[in-house]
Amino acid sequence: MNHMNGFNPLSRTTAHRRAMTRNMVTSLFRYERVTTTKSKALEVRKAAEKLITRAKVDSVHNRREAAKFIADEKILNKLFKELGPRMKDRNGGYTRILKMGFRQGDAADVVILELVDYKLPEPESADSKEKKSTDKE
Repeated sequence: MNHMNGFNPLSRTTAHRRAMTRNMVTSLFRYERVTTTKSKALEVRKAAEKLITRAKVDSVHNRREAAKFIADEKILNKLFKELGPRMKDRNGGYTRILKMGFRQGDAADVVILELVDYKLPEPESADSKEKKSTDKE
């Protein structure tokens, strides 16, 4: 039986699919949350989870293997210095997929792919705005 063997080619050539996956994984690590279609999110999640697992142990070999996939040096450092240690005690399941609904034009399932420990940015209160304005003066 070959259960779960294979992947979704997403109606793209190999080069296009690989470039898209690399870009989306880099964006996921940069912003910790991306909005995309369900099928793309399921494919991107596979690559992202494997990279986070590698980032839990910061070694030269793991960095080079991750650098094959992530071209941006800042994001690679963030992966090994912030994201890997944050997920140290978690045994897989580093990402979450939240359904948003359907896209207007083609009715594709739209989802949010995010890291499980993602925190929404809190809106600034009036006190902090006043403090910033006094700091500038």
